[in-house]
Amino acid sequence: MPDSPPTASVLIIGNEVLSGRTQDVNVKFLATRLGEIGIPLREVRIIPDIAHVIITTVNEVRARFTYLFTTGGIGPTHDDITSECVAAAFGVPWEPHPEAWALLEPRYPPGGFNAARQRMATMPRGARLIANPVSIAPGFEIGNVFVMAGVPEVMRAMFESLVPRLQHGPRVVSLTVHVTGIPEGTLAEGLGAIQARFPGLDLGSYPFYRRRGNRDAPERENGVAVVAKGTDAAAATAAIAEVSELLRRLGGNPLPGEPSP
Repeated sequence: MPDSPPTASVLIIGNEVLSGRTQDVNVKFLATRLGEIGIPLREVRIIPDIAHVIITTVNEVRARFTYLFTTGGIGPTHDDITSECVAAAFGVPWEPHPEAWALLEPRYPPGGFNAARQRMATMPRGARLIANPVSIAPGFEIGNVFVMAGVPEVMRAMFESLVPRLQHGPRVVSLTVHVTGIPEGTLAEGLGAIQARFPGLDLGSYPFYRRRGNRDAPERENGVAVVAKGTDAAAATAAIAEVSELLRRLGGNPLPGEPSP
């Protein structure tokens, strides 16, 4: 449906993330940037470098969302199998990509563009390159699937090169107010009533805990951040104003923005 707002899913591919060795930082960036261009991120999955898992998941997820963005698994080593698995998911050959080959081969001395490095220039037939201004080796797009590097700096550069090619929707607005000293359960009923008056928004409450005071005698402080998110900026502003009034009635001092650490 061309008039439907676009949606997105992110697939993080890599044993190193599942093992805890590598902490993913790409989702926060993608969720924020996608929201800014009106493509809400609806789902995130983390899966291992196992061929049948990648193939099955790609096919399942790409059928449910406007866009699927993958990160990881497109380097030169044996466990970088995302590219060939995406080819299998689409039922097309995995073969040398002339453009990618022409980009990468001249970067190496004679004989240096070996079989391992050639993997980075081998892609599903029909793929369109995603530019990589950081380290040259490109990602690619096929259908509604965008395959990007896992290295955050490279992934961000690749994504920014994609932005003009994506269908933009209404910008997602996110407004936050936070307060200390009020347990989340105390404001639950009032918050539910506000949500009912603004059904087009996502209104969420998120408890936080932090240490205040000097290092030798820190004090534990707890509070709640309330977020109003949606595409109607006026509604988000009005909802946050009502939330702030609720917090004041409960004896709190609401402050705009995310709480400091």
